Amino acid sequence: MEEAIHIRCLNFAQPPPSPSPSKHEFLPYHLHKFSTSSSRKSHPRHPIFVAKNLVIAPRAPVSFPELPRKSPSIPIDTSFPFREKMLFLDSVGVDLFALVEDHPPIVSASIAELRAAVDFLVSLGFSSMDLRRMCGMCPEILTAGGPSAFNPVLTFLLREAGVQSSDLCYVISRRPRLLVSDVAGRLRPTLYFLQMLGISETARHAHLLSCSVEEKFLPRLEFLQKVGFSSRDARCMARRFPQIFCYSIKANLEPKLEFFTGIMERELKEIKKFPQYFSFSLEKKIKPRYRLCKENAVFFELPALLKPSDDEFQRRLEVCVGSSTPLRRSPLWKEGLSDDYL
Repeated sequence: MEEAIHIRCLNFAQPPPSPSPSKHEFLPYHLHKFSTSSSRKSHPRHPIFVAKNLVIAPRAPVSFPELPRKSPSIPIDTSFPFREKMLFLDSVGVDLFALVEDHPPIVSASIAELRAAVDFLVSLGFSSMDLRRMCGMCPEILTAGGPSAFNPVLTFLLREAGVQSSDLCYVISRRPRLLVSDVAGRLRPTLYFLQMLGISETARHAHLLSCSVEEKFLPRLEFLQKVGFSSRDARCMARRFPQIFCYSIKANLEPKLEFFTGIMERELKEIKKFPQYFSFSLEKKIKPRYRLCKENAVFFELPALLKPSDDEFQRRLEVCVGSSTPLRRSPLWKEGLSDDYL
């Protein structure tokens, strides 16, 4: 090397005095490639080599940001908009945080808007428990616009749908979405469709008025025709049991029809006479009672199979098991009784 670097060997036994913190510090370097056999002999311990004339800039002092001091607890400021809304809704039994996820616009709603909606519903006779359940089902009622939005709906239900004033709270409590449904675009067309089907007592089925004809009613009628019912039969079933419009096709109608025609091997005309079949649980009632009848070689028509309570059904089953098969000319004989039950 053209410029020699002066190296001073320091022994661990006699370390040099520590430099003052205010002076420049010299950093140690382990230069093992300079450790020769001669150096090991003269210095049994491993030496530390320090560049003597290597100038290193002093370390800059580290400055840490000053941590904020813990502020003393301050009283709750109820004038803050969100907190004010939270406290107001909590006073009537409604949890604001439980509604935010399903209906985010409630965060930006004014306290005056919320108060107008709640005061109007309370004036109709709804309790705090009713409000909690209704807002959970349809949080939009809090931001719909209050009395200005509710009055047209109430007028329609009373004058056109035939709902009695004494039943108004029951109808709204069962289907609070009625209050946020457009009268001209949703409620009135649905009412006309139900009347076209022949459902004259529309007040009994007022909860269906908030449903869409195109998205709810027509797809179920088309499904019934697809599986084998005629158009007339499908309308007759809907007229006999309008609640069928509320059931899911994939989760209710399809599996129950497949079990009825595939496992039970029975004809669709029974469901035409008793469309309430779709209202019973497949796993808890239809399958268990069918298996009991099959194991005991007993045949029940759908109303006798599903409508009785568990105790009444068990008594009827025991009577049939302990009795002889009726003659064909007997009025107790059921048409469609297969040979498996004889």
